[in-house]
Amino acid sequence: MFARIMAVVLAAILLTTIGLSAVWYITLRNQQIDARLDYLISEAQDIAYLASNYNDSSDIWNYFPVYGSTTGNDMVRVIMDRKADKINREFGAYIAVVDRSSNVMDNLPAAYREDPEFVASLNSEEINSALNKIIGGETIRLRSSAGPDPTFTVGVPFTRRGFIYGAVFIQTKAQRIESGLNEILLKAGLLAAGVMLLSGVAVFLFVRGAMKPVRSLSAAAGAIAGGDFSPRLAEDKGGREMREVSRTFNHMTKTLADVEEGRREFVANVSHELRSPITSIRGFAEGMADGVIPPEEQPKYLRLVADESKRLSSLVDDLLALSRLEREDAKPDWSVFDINEMLRRAIIRRMDDLDKKRIEAECDPAVDPCPVRADSDRIEQVIINLLDNALKFTGEDGKIRLSSAVNGNIVEVTVWDNGPGVPPEDRDRIFDRFFTGDRAHTSGKGTGLGLSICQRIMEMHGQTIRLLDTAEGAAFRFTLEYAPDGKNLTETEKNA
Repeated sequence: MFARIMAVVLAAILLTTIGLSAVWYITLRNQQIDARLDYLISEAQDIAYLASNYNDSSDIWNYFPVYGSTTGNDMVRVIMDRKADKINREFGAYIAVVDRSSNVMDNLPAAYREDPEFVASLNSEEINSALNKIIGGETIRLRSSAGPDPTFTVGVPFTRRGFIYGAVFIQTKAQRIESGLNEILLKAGLLAAGVMLLSGVAVFLFVRGAMKPVRSLSAAAGAIAGGDFSPRLAEDKGGREMREVSRTFNHMTKTLADVEEGRREFVANVSHELRSPITSIRGFAEGMADGVIPPEEQPKYLRLVADESKRLSSLVDDLLALSRLEREDAKPDWSVFDINEMLRRAIIRRMDDLDKKRIEAECDPAVDPCPVRADSDRIEQVIINLLDNALKFTGEDGKIRLSSAVNGNIVEVTVWDNGPGVPPEDRDRIFDRFFTGDRAHTSGKGTGLGLSICQRIMEMHGQTIRLLDTAEGAAFRFTLEYAPDGKNLTETEKNA
């Protein structure tokens, strides 16, 4: 992955660098050409100034002699000769000064000596066209590809006595103007190479630093796949997104570790709870089969075997119930029913157990009837579990009260008993699976799954169940949705 990212980034940098280098090269090339043409125009303007101050004598309209005589039109002609010679030496240019009377003075012999092929390629029609533009008052700078070799042409008019009198014409090979561009190309190449090198190093260091958290993430993910949930990522490394990923990953690993710890604890608890009745059943059965338990004692031990079998069956039933409730597709079978009637039925179903311990049980509704919207079978399971829990830990001649009250659009159902209550140190774990602390309200009896099942059922309903703070005994309260008009059930829920 690191190599692919480096390749992509370097390819992008390479394309960008080539593009910028090309733009830079073209810009410098055009600037150099413009600078040389500006120089030629400046020289042409100097010659035009000298020509405008030249004497009208016809004997001056001859070709430029190299370093001509100072007689006749004095030093003006000498200066013009020297400028023409300088331009010719620098650019191999053909230079002509033409007036309106078609008098011409040029450097044709000198230009021929410099570059015969260039002079031979001069196009008279092209020259006449350019001279007409110049005498017409234009300053020209042209590039032409009409001949065997491209050429550049510059020209300026000159005046005498206030009107345009003639033209200065300079033409040279494009090669002479564009020479030296290879140096610019070399510089552009070196610049591009330098940029690529520096960029490559910078990108390498940056990507390597940016990929370090990713590599750590990959290593940690591999460890988790192998069952090790201890790896944690540094949450202060990398960019904002990587820090967010690290925090999320650490939260995930902590959650997985908690789930794994809960799974192991669950398996250990289940194993322990199953082993105890199975061991008792096997021990009693082997004792009777081996004759260790005399025949007259066997009925008592058979009763113990039956009790342990019942306990084992209850544990399996609770485990299956909890498993069904925790399925992802588990959902309530909604209906509207009277919660007070359900409370009364629960007391009637446990009347024998209540009578045995002479426990006084009462139903105390604040509103009667009290319709609620819920899964009636599941809620009945919650009430029976809470009532059985109260029965187990309420002594003889005790009291149990089941009540309901309306609070806005919520119905609060409370199951209270005057038993020993739940010690403060056990309150936070009262709904944990298999929690059967010696001093807890569920101590020593049952499977320790009843309250966990109740909590899961209330979560399915989007409601709550909690242990209340009471001065005496213990009280559990759960909430349900109040349905006074019986119309809270949607069509989808009615047909479910």
